[in-house]
Amino acid sequence: MRHVVIIGAGAVGVISAIEALRDGHRVTLIDPGEPGGTQAASYGNAGWLSSHSVIPPAEPGTWKKMPKYLLDPLGPLAIRWSYLPKALPWLIRYLSSGWTEARVEVTARALRPLLKDAPSLHKKLAEEAGVPDLIERNGVMHIFPSRVPFDSDLGWRIRKRVGINWLELSADEIRQREPDLHPRYTFGVLVEEAGRCRNPGKYIAALAELAVSRGAQRVTATASALKVQGGKLVGIVTERGEIACEAAVVAAGARSKALAASVGDKLPLETERGYHVAIEDPGTGPRTSIMASDAKMVVNWTDEGLRAAGTVEIAGLDAPPNWKRAEILRDHLFGMFPKLAKDIPSSRIKTWFGHRPSMPDGRPCIGYARASKDIVYAFGHGHVGLVGSARTGRVVAQLLSGREPEIPLAPFSPDRFL
Repeated sequence: MRHVVIIGAGAVGVISAIEALRDGHRVTLIDPGEPGGTQAASYGNAGWLSSHSVIPPAEPGTWKKMPKYLLDPLGPLAIRWSYLPKALPWLIRYLSSGWTEARVEVTARALRPLLKDAPSLHKKLAEEAGVPDLIERNGVMHIFPSRVPFDSDLGWRIRKRVGINWLELSADEIRQREPDLHPRYTFGVLVEEAGRCRNPGKYIAALAELAVSRGAQRVTATASALKVQGGKLVGIVTERGEIACEAAVVAAGARSKALAASVGDKLPLETERGYHVAIEDPGTGPRTSIMASDAKMVVNWTDEGLRAAGTVEIAGLDAPPNWKRAEILRDHLFGMFPKLAKDIPSSRIKTWFGHRPSMPDGRPCIGYARASKDIVYAFGHGHVGLVGSARTGRVVAQLLSGREPEIPLAPFSPDRFL
């Protein structure tokens, strides 16, 4: 077995470490921050384990909405004018990937095996890490002001075709399940196979501790390049010096683009900047995790309070956050749950901002680098990073060990962009 350096201690990285250790590899985990810390995308995740999230962000007709996205900096999807020239190649591919229903279905059929059974896989990992209470498999709910937007959404038609099932809920049935929810929501669907994480940051930290307890070495550093000689990986360059190794996994989220480029793979990775707001001790909220169709956000109970997360901002890695976007999520929460006190002190309302690493077609890059099969890419999961991390980690270990992957990887191959 080999010495494997895993770059990135987010959900994908720490689970890849656990699975690589299971295969007998020696593992070093590199990240400049603490696993599960507030700087990490994994920390700010909505907490959904939505195994039905197989629909890519772009759908037929999305191109018609582009002017609105450019003009409204506070909309569900916003694009900063100053960043448009740099984002344009990615946006063109993004729109193209969802140009037809057939293209959307191709991605849905690819993502289904990656996400299927994710709550069960995460539950097993949480049990191994000693935090079984953090993963719950009790379904998630989508709510709508009426049945019309549900019936007109091609995503649900495609979900049915790829084998996803759900319960349809009337207004009365929603009210029985969610008595504090605003009565404007009159139709819902409950996806029973899905689940949730009660504290994504704590979960990732526990998984990192599990990896260390099983022999992984943690290095606090920033990886800047991969070093290949004669088709073989020889080391990882960091500000603390070079780390010699025989294999590497690039799972550095939105920072993975430069690492892939260091070995000649120019991949169209972009950051979909996301926000969340959390209210401590809110006194009211949903019993089930909820996606509100009109607000385009997920509402989830976490151990740190009621969390609302969602929306997308295309503005790059370095632009400062627009905190008004988090305030909108807060206002949507007040609108969804009328019993929420309007005078909650600001000290109990926490906001967060981070980066979703996203490929334009809604599918992550999972596979070997062109320069060497010693390098495995596992990044670009976009909106399915947490839910997709359990299966991704297993597949990464299979690639490292030269075994047949348990799911088809052709749809995720980095070569599709090269």
